[in-house]
Amino acid sequence: MRPAELAAQDDGKQAFGAVMTAASARAHVLAVVRGHWDTSARPPAEQAVTDLLLVTSELVSNAIRHGGGVVAFEAIPARDGIRLTVRDRSPHIPTVAFGSGALPVGHDGGGYGWPLIIKLAYDIVVEPCADGGKAVSVVVPLGTGPEPTG
Repeated sequence: MRPAELAAQDDGKQAFGAVMTAASARAHVLAVVRGHWDTSARPPAEQAVTDLLLVTSELVSNAIRHGGGVVAFEAIPARDGIRLTVRDRSPHIPTVAFGSGALPVGHDGGGYGWPLIIKLAYDIVVEPCADGGKAVSVVVPLGTGPEPTG
């Protein structure tokens, strides 16, 4: 699914209106992970879920801080992880999203979000939306835990 089609699809994985904060986005993502992998013999590794929650927080925090707020949020199981899509009100495409992922030089208290996202996610897409704003979409891989014993 392309981020621009976000508003047109309704498959139960969206959280319009329900996700307005990083905390509510993390709760929604955990519910999607549990709903998709609870019946799996090999659930996602704990570190992978931690990485997923960190990327979720960074994307939503960026939308709130720099994008005029969250317009839509989606977490969809993908082949090897979760595709997160956050839509905000700003048409500004962050050039750092396509950077090297290097940490900022010096410490001014900010600038760590996109380097973390670049390290922990792939298939990063930032697209303007037809009705204004932009959609940021990434896939966070979820490695599986150890083989079950017994």
